[in-house]
Amino acid sequence: MTPTRSVLLDLDGTLIDSQPGILASCLAALRALGHEPDETLDIKRTIGPPLEDMMQVLLQPYGDDRVGEAVAAYRQHYGESGLLGSEPYPGIGSTLKEMQQAGLRIYLATSKRETFASRILHHLGFATYFDGIHGSVPGGGLDHKPELLAHILSQHNLLPSHSLMVGDRRYDISGAHAVGMRGLGVLWGYGTRDELETAGADQLVESTADLARTVLSWSVGSNLRARPLGGSFKSEALCGWRSRQREFPP
Repeated sequence: MTPTRSVLLDLDGTLIDSQPGILASCLAALRALGHEPDETLDIKRTIGPPLEDMMQVLLQPYGDDRVGEAVAAYRQHYGESGLLGSEPYPGIGSTLKEMQQAGLRIYLATSKRETFASRILHHLGFATYFDGIHGSVPGGGLDHKPELLAHILSQHNLLPSHSLMVGDRRYDISGAHAVGMRGLGVLWGYGTRDELETAGADQLVESTADLARTVLSWSVGSNLRARPLGGSFKSEALCGWRSRQREFPP
């Protein structure tokens, strides 16, 4: 029996434009620490990595190292109102429906807190398309994409060779390759073509209108074949992942 194909989807910059809500929460966090940030603060290139990394970048101009406090202030604001400032990219709803109807198993794989991601998907009416919603959790064990993807593969008994990661940043592509999956890069999000190509994206998608077709082409046996598993991820990705903190490579 042929194993079911699975697609793992990033959230911010892939399914939704979350920049307005994230910006509002970043400004609120900086103000909570006594700073006066510019309302036109450009955060686009900082969306995607773990929140701690994002806050560290935003605090640097102030010479402030209170990352933990900034993260707590951000999450309080985001949980209260920021997460509602997210809009799906055009056609994403129909894309999810088409992939589901084709028999794909669909999982969310985001660096955003899992509780926030779940609330966003339910708010937008997308949650029913997903077989699993996964994101970062308290303790930091799943903050980075390699750990998160390995956790999803193990939790749902998925084969890397029959799973595809879709995202807009280099973290999605490199994370996929680290656990033996292929990485599909999308060009409507917060990453650039150069970033995704440098990360080694196996294919790029220009428009949301082409996403379902590209994923379904892979699912019926296209040229997106499995990558060899790398380093210490090999046995853990296939035999069960023990959550551990590690620094994601730049």
